[in-house]
Amino acid sequence: MSAPIDLQAIFIPNDGEFFRVKLALEIAIDEVVNEPGCIRYELTEASEDRLVLTEQWASQEDLDKHSKGTAVQDLNESLSALLAEPVRLVKL
Repeated sequence: MSAPIDLQAIFIPNDGEFFRVKLALEIAIDEVVNEPGCIRYELTEASEDRLVLTEQWASQEDLDKHSKGTAVQDLNESLSALLAEPVRLVKL
């Protein structure tokens, strides 16, 4: 059995867009926590200049499915004009 996959997604909002980014993430969280293999998907840090989403997935396969899923596509669309830079993913 493979070890769980832990990562953080770091979001840097444009000036004045913090609350819109946070709302988009909260909507995505509500959907993603019910995806197969999702162990943890929560906002763990939020300040005016960045938001950090901490994720844990049961397997790489579950993470890959999530990455191609509707919730991520919808989130990316919602955030397309709200972020100062691309989302940074860091494996822990």
